[in-house]
Amino acid sequence: MVVLLGPSGCGKTTALRILAGLDRADEGRVEVGGEDITRVPANKRDMGMVFQAYSLFPHMTVRDNVAFGLRLRGHDRGKRLERSREMLELVGLSQFEDRFAHQLSGGQQQRVALARALAVEPAVLLLDEPLSALDAKVRVQLREEIRRVQLDVGTTTLFVTHDQEEALAVADRVGVMNSGRLEQIAPPTELYARPATRFVAEFVGLSNRVRTEVSSGHADLLGSRVPLLAGSVDQGAGHALVRPEAVQVSEAGQPNARVVSIHFLGPFSRVQARLDDGQVVVAQTTSSLATRLAQGAPVRLELDAAAVLVVAD
Repeated sequence: MVVLLGPSGCGKTTALRILAGLDRADEGRVEVGGEDITRVPANKRDMGMVFQAYSLFPHMTVRDNVAFGLRLRGHDRGKRLERSREMLELVGLSQFEDRFAHQLSGGQQQRVALARALAVEPAVLLLDEPLSALDAKVRVQLREEIRRVQLDVGTTTLFVTHDQEEALAVADRVGVMNSGRLEQIAPPTELYARPATRFVAEFVGLSNRVRTEVSSGHADLLGSRVPLLAGSVDQGAGHALVRPEAVQVSEAGQPNARVVSIHFLGPFSRVQARLDDGQVVVAQTTSSLATRLAQGAPVRLELDAAAVLVVAD
């Protein structure tokens, strides 16, 4: 599963529609498995697509919605019935096969749309922000369900979203787009820990911008000397982009900052602290430690990072 991630208007859905054959590219090629399908019409591309809007046929039952693509391909009724029941079982909706779309919740309708796309056994599954219309709890449940189904079926999938957590949670690889271009494509852990560009570092997750001096391939930060990621400035002043979870908060040792504010976020908390030089840094720590801190309390901030990206001022 590859997830295309980026802000609104960056070209994610356009890229998906070009792959599906719904839009024509101005230049370049579309290849699947080494085969050029640029000129192949959409209905011949062997792709399944799930849209943000569920797009179920309101006059058809759940079973008939799932079987629709099979009917277009000329499969007999017995085959359609068998396959639709298999897919509904896969998405956990076997008991709803005789219901209509208006009798289902949003999450259930999206599962039916997923089952319909998979029923025709596409070479590639395309998901265009399929969870954005759902509430937060249902989104988390359904994204895990989609990932489970995708792994069970083994279909190559391209998933478009603007939700970073969603992308990092389900993807084998994440492609970050900006203004119609891929800035970086990598496994989620690599993308997060080793961003290739300033845009990726600032768009994916939270990053502090901490003033630093660079020399000999290293940056001096919070009392530590750390190596630089590729793409960093090679000499002189810059700003290191540092994740909050890479900043350690300690009540012991020589203080170098004071607590400005504390934000409780359940299993962890974010502590905003002002360094002695006036810079404000956000650190992520356990909620148990955060409860012992008060506004204005002296703390020591230290860096725990293998390498950092340093950008020009």
